[in-house]
Amino acid sequence: MKVTRMMWYAGTLLMTVALLAGTATAATQQLSVTSHAGSAAASEDSSRAERRRIANLKAFRGIAPKLHTTPDALHSAFERARQANPKLSRGNFIAANVLADNLGARRPNVTTVALLAGLQNGTSLGQTLQGLGLSPLEAKQARRAADRRVKDAAQRVKDEDKRARAREKERRQREYEASGHKR
Repeated sequence: MKVTRMMWYAGTLLMTVALLAGTATAATQQLSVTSHAGSAAASEDSSRAERRRIANLKAFRGIAPKLHTTPDALHSAFERARQANPKLSRGNFIAANVLADNLGARRPNVTTVALLAGLQNGTSLGQTLQGLGLSPLEAKQARRAADRRVKDAAQRVKDEDKRARAREKERRQREYEASGHKR
């Protein structure tokens, strides 16, 4: 009887140790998976932020030359304006800059700062322009002219990108054929 009881205790003890070891291993694996998922989420957030930054630079690439600046400078100005007004969209920022550039020579009170301040106060660009002394018709015409200018700049960038892709495709085809392959 003593031997049987000792074997039972030994078996129970071994089983308990095995279960604890298994639980510890599972907990360690879960912690590892959780920390990996956390680092993956952080990596995903940083890559998402990087993609957003690149998209912003691309969006500013077309209009920046027309505003006599660089895409990086325009992007930096946009980020500063976003700190002051988190609801500011890239489109409204670009429109405010184009409107100020179009109207600034004839109307010195129409500046990017004044237009962005109006947007920050919750008014639209048209209402802000009217508050700066333009008639409703002049504000509408100015907004349309700015929209055309932005659209033309975006189309120019798309056309340039299309031509660059075509040149790259031709270059790769020439390299492929030069390496001894034929169509």
